[in-house]
Amino acid sequence: MEVAILSDTHVPTRADEVPRWVSERVRAADHVVHAGDFDSAEAYDEVAELAADLTAVKGNMDPVALELPETATVELGGATFVVTHGTGAVRNYEERVAGIVAEKRDDVGAPVVGVAGHTHRVFDGEAASAGGESVRLLNPGSATGADPADEATMMTVEAVDGEVDVTVRRG
Repeated sequence: MEVAILSDTHVPTRADEVPRWVSERVRAADHVVHAGDFDSAEAYDEVAELAADLTAVKGNMDPVALELPETATVELGGATFVVTHGTGAVRNYEERVAGIVAEKRDDVGAPVVGVAGHTHRVFDGEAASAGGESVRLLNPGSATGADPADEATMMTVEAVDGEVDVTVRRG
């Protein structure tokens, strides 16, 4: 199963549109995960219309009217993804997000992959919560290259039998 992971589109406040190459990846994916900061109902609608299936969470710049959850859990290709935006100070970001993901992991009783945005920086690695619990965390960066990102980025994931193979895509 191919999963497109993106975040921090920030249309229209920091970017005019979602880049065509990102839209094409979203359209081609079996499932899309957006880790928040669409920035407008129009940006949300564009991604939702392109996506075969969408899991999305609320970012700190999203309109309240979108009524998105703070966190979401979805099983794809046998892997469980815990999605949150990561809102808060950049300091302790990984620790804070790892704590949210580890708590959800305890709820589902299975290994999970965390997905978060907010920093606009690409990350694929292990992160530890304040309690020392380690989780795999993915941050796709900003799909539009919105400041402070230097370029537009997203991730695609091949999820098969609980294994995930992550590729960073750059514009």
